[in-house]
Amino acid sequence: MQLPGPDYPAPAKLNLFLHVLGRRPDGYHMLQSVFTLIDRADRLRFRVRLDGVVHRVNVVRGVPEQQDLTVRAALLLKEASGSPLGADIEIDKRIPIGGGLGGGSTDAATTLLALDRLWETGFGPEALAELAGSLGADIPFFLFGGAAWAEGTGDELRTIELPPRWYVVLAPPVEVPTREIFQSPELTRNTEPLKMEDFSARPGDRRFHNDLERVVIARYPQVRQHLEWLRKHGEARMTGSGACVFAGFDSREAAESVMRQLPGDMQGFVAHGLERHPLRVQ
Repeated sequence: MQLPGPDYPAPAKLNLFLHVLGRRPDGYHMLQSVFTLIDRADRLRFRVRLDGVVHRVNVVRGVPEQQDLTVRAALLLKEASGSPLGADIEIDKRIPIGGGLGGGSTDAATTLLALDRLWETGFGPEALAELAGSLGADIPFFLFGGAAWAEGTGDELRTIELPPRWYVVLAPPVEVPTREIFQSPELTRNTEPLKMEDFSARPGDRRFHNDLERVVIARYPQVRQHLEWLRKHGEARMTGSGACVFAGFDSREAAESVMRQLPGDMQGFVAHGLERHPLRVQ
């Protein structure tokens, strides 16, 4: 079935770098990263229910309804607000699952933003971010609204200006479990912290990398294969805990030229960096 009403976009993200600085006693990792939104997006639709039930109306491969972050986010907002309302939720998945693009987190963030409006709960993005931190570390970024320098566990966010970029994103045919990679004994957890002003969004600064990449490519040959191919065409790295890899370009034409050379056994797409989240544009 397809729900009536408008689509609500849930854009993907890229980690332009990801450093692991240490590990806290509670098991959470201390990170530094730069997040940017891209225009590859899931699309969500909502129908308000008067009976208070929250229900996902369509099947999402590999994601049982009660484990879906959209359902959990809606129930969290319902409990925190005391709203008597419910919602039917439909998700059109266009972001690869298990790819390090934040698909589940962005869907949850869009659910919170949409239902805050539809249920008239009056939280707003900042309060929603505080509420959502317990659901997932990336969700506060998607509620933040734009490119961000991230520290702490990924929840300490500062606005960062990035030049316009086009990205070739390749999606190896594997799903990489985030927990597995962060718990890996061979993961380096002592990268020296850097300053935001040291960061350059231009390719080539080798101080900025992804600490998780070495672990992932050792365990998932498909990720290594895609990364090696893309590095023949640009400064490529993995996003998040994988499996997707990307390279940035100054123009759409340059990115599409690389995509035209993509071998037939690989899949990917071209995406443009977004200055603002579509639901946060003022």
